[in-house]
Amino acid sequence: MLTTLIYIVHIFVSFFLIIVVLLQSGKSGDIAAAFGGQGSQTAFGPRGAATILTKATTWCAIIFMLTSITLSIAASHKTGPKSVLTDYKSTPAAPAKPGNSPAPKK
Repeated sequence: MLTTLIYIVHIFVSFFLIIVVLLQSGKSGDIAAAFGGQGSQTAFGPRGAATILTKATTWCAIIFMLTSITLSIAASHKTGPKSVLTDYKSTPAAPAKPGNSPAPKK
């Protein structure tokens, strides 16, 4: 029941995160910014106050990460610790016979 609720929240937050990121305006959209030109909104330049979309993006990303980790932990508890070699049947290697050595390559 709780896992289903987390799945629903996770899916809702995923779609909301996509929408919020797509609604944001670009930080520096001109061609000079692509080649290191100094604009008023460059990556390391002065930054204005965070808008509501920026805050929504941050909180959606945090909730998305938390639900992802929670669902991952729930899935591992459901199946238990497992190794990729669990179903692999190994056979002991047979010792090499002295007379059957491969011919050396030239």
